[in-house]
Amino acid sequence: MSPTGAWDRAGLVPVPADGARAPELAGLGEELPTVAELFTFMRDAELRFETLRMRIEERSWTTRGEDVALYDVMLRHPGSAKVLTTRPGEGLKDRYEVWLSDGTTVQEYVASRRVGTRRPVRPVVRGTNGRDLPGRSRVYQSLTALPMESLAELFVHPAGYCQNVLGTGSCRVTGTTEVAGREAIVVECDHPRTIELVADRPDFSIRIAVDRLDGVILRLEESMGGQVTRDAAVTTYQPNAALPPNAFEFRFPSDTTFIY
Repeated sequence: MSPTGAWDRAGLVPVPADGARAPELAGLGEELPTVAELFTFMRDAELRFETLRMRIEERSWTTRGEDVALYDVMLRHPGSAKVLTTRPGEGLKDRYEVWLSDGTTVQEYVASRRVGTRRPVRPVVRGTNGRDLPGRSRVYQSLTALPMESLAELFVHPAGYCQNVLGTGSCRVTGTTEVAGREAIVVECDHPRTIELVADRPDFSIRIAVDRLDGVILRLEESMGGQVTRDAAVTTYQPNAALPPNAFEFRFPSDTTFIY
């Protein structure tokens, strides 16, 4: 069992003299890495590709039954990203949301409510990347932003999740598996501390599968009392994919109501 409380390198991204960011670890060896080595490798995941196409299928179970959501992600460094969220079922054409950014402006559209927004990208909080700050006080600055607190953000930018969630529990690397045709390293975490009260219980556990070549999360499984309550898995993963010229274009419907 590997202690992870000491891993505080989420915001310690190496920057060479020429200013070009590059992964600290070029790759993982044939042997399974330690938890700390894997977390460092995961932190630099987005630096290992220029473009990305990915689809995530999320299933969750609550007192209302099973809920399914699909997330289609397209990304091109630096700054361009699009996330399309759909929920299969009746009235499919009205059960989708779009999040789009060019690195300067963020646009969002919720089809079920015919509501849209356009706003500047949220500015980076100043003073969170000073070299004189301890590791846990520094914040990872992504090369290309994705929706905050989303699965796309968690899977592609796992540094904060490793440090602030997984790193607060008891973690161990348990082996390998295959997800979406990719070899992945499995990490299990028991009772991580979380701000969500519903999961603040001793029988809460997390299991993730990490792509061995790029370091992105390919699967996230949450359990309580031995019963799976959330299972999100990548079904399509294409790093350095060819993207169409209009990949990051979106036209709001004429009946859209803009909040701001």
